[in-house]
Amino acid sequence: MNDVSARTGPTAEKIWLASYPPTVPEFLPPLEYRSLGELFEDSCRRFADRPAFSSMGKSLSFRDLERESRKVGAWLQAQGLEKGDRVAVMLPNILQNPVIVYGVLRAGLVVVNVNPLYTPRELEHQLKDAGAKAIFVLENFAHTVELALAHTPIAHVVVATMGDMLGLKGHVVNLVVRRVKKLVPAWSLPSAKSFRQVVSDGGRQTLQPVDVSPEDIAFLQYTGGTTGVSKGAVLTHKNLLSNKDQMGIWLETAFLSKPRPEQLQFLCALPLYHIFALTVNSLMGVATGSHNILIANPRDIPAFVAELQKYRIHVFPGLNTLFNALMNNADFQKLDFTSLILAFGGGMSVQRSVAERWYRMTGCPITEGYGLSETSPVATANRLDSTEFSGMIGLPVSSTEVSIRDDNGTEVELGNIGEICIRGPQVMAGYWNKPEETVRAMTDDGYFRSGDIGYMDRQGYIKIVDRKKDMILVSGFNVYPNEVEEVASMHPGVLECAAIGVPDEHSGEAVKLFVVRRDPDLSAADLKAHCAEALTNYKRPRFIEFRDQLPKSNVGKILRRELRG
Repeated sequence: MNDVSARTGPTAEKIWLASYPPTVPEFLPPLEYRSLGELFEDSCRRFADRPAFSSMGKSLSFRDLERESRKVGAWLQAQGLEKGDRVAVMLPNILQNPVIVYGVLRAGLVVVNVNPLYTPRELEHQLKDAGAKAIFVLENFAHTVELALAHTPIAHVVVATMGDMLGLKGHVVNLVVRRVKKLVPAWSLPSAKSFRQVVSDGGRQTLQPVDVSPEDIAFLQYTGGTTGVSKGAVLTHKNLLSNKDQMGIWLETAFLSKPRPEQLQFLCALPLYHIFALTVNSLMGVATGSHNILIANPRDIPAFVAELQKYRIHVFPGLNTLFNALMNNADFQKLDFTSLILAFGGGMSVQRSVAERWYRMTGCPITEGYGLSETSPVATANRLDSTEFSGMIGLPVSSTEVSIRDDNGTEVELGNIGEICIRGPQVMAGYWNKPEETVRAMTDDGYFRSGDIGYMDRQGYIKIVDRKKDMILVSGFNVYPNEVEEVASMHPGVLECAAIGVPDEHSGEAVKLFVVRRDPDLSAADLKAHCAEALTNYKRPRFIEFRDQLPKSNVGKILRRELRG
């Protein structure tokens, strides 16, 4: 398969091109910018007076965003951080998030996104693996940093509060968060700086220009693996800029039949530390001069809907579980949806029943796409002018090829099932400090092996029929059985165990753990409490079943597929 020119089949023919909207080109034009920082600064000049991000009733204009991110970048440089150094960002969807992320990028540094709900064990692994020198964290999660810090290379800790950028209202918000809702566990980080102090100090310093090329690293986006070892997908400025252009071209097709608003308003309910919201919301929003409405806690559906009532949302990226939860809220059902132009479904499969109900309720179809952290993320998308829900993940976007291959790496015939393999400018540069994993993930001719199983039809549309054999998908987040099993097996009462995913109407899937006991008195409650100490909520076993033995292969490997039935 190394001789690409000799290959025939759907990929060589690019049969999906015939299904493209007329305005979508086969190939992307040359990149307009060398770096994300350059794109950001240009957008802030062009759209200076427009609101860029809003949270809890407070808005930051593009001018504000440029000024505050410049202070963060200047402060980081003043601490001695140099081009290519890694900076961890452990924040929910609050105004400080884009300020810090773009400040890091403008300083020529690398963003390491961290899930704020990580346990100390998970955080320690990521910070050590990335070699992060600084971390920005919300005070709600500072106790986690405290517990993980000693064994990491972190030299600078910056602690933010919910109210930092909310003006006078911020004092009230902080009081409620700390004293009323008691959401800030006690923490002690004596050398930490406050976010407000960093911004104040950075305002007296100068952000030095850094020569950042398209091939330089922008993000280490951590993802799991079938081995269960969390690894950083190396995403370059070129990867993200290319995916921004790919989505931008696709987005424009929505306005062939609908008028384009003067300023698009994006709903940002998905976490910005996740690749989907990072690119689809933050990067696309900045690039198009759009307004992102940040939702810090989308699990609080009544508060979420109350926020929705204040804005006319045009673009709504979401997950199947989020769409479903909103539609079950009586106040959501009363909203005016006439402004809604696009609803994007990603992160997990959108169920037909949810998509059809959403269309009846809002008049706006859910358009499914597909991607991974390793593809920045968008690799395929359905046409935005379609109103029918097909259950397909769409067509390869511009400059992208998808090849369906068998176990030997040979492309299969149309309609036949194989592994979905992706080649394009948005595909990662590799896994951080894991050359063996990188080689394993890539084909000889430059395709990324997604691990997802599917087929391509005669129009070039792709359908996923199965996922990585063992991966569990909980509300759009990957859970890797090996990690759950490793934690559970550390309990002295566990002899052996195996984790699988089982269907769940709320989260798509939930974790079920099968256990052979060493201690006959071990209870499910004891084991759940043990797992809660080391695993963030969505990774914890929801169900535990005790067995006398687990099915094994002839070499002694536990057969998860037999447990799935």
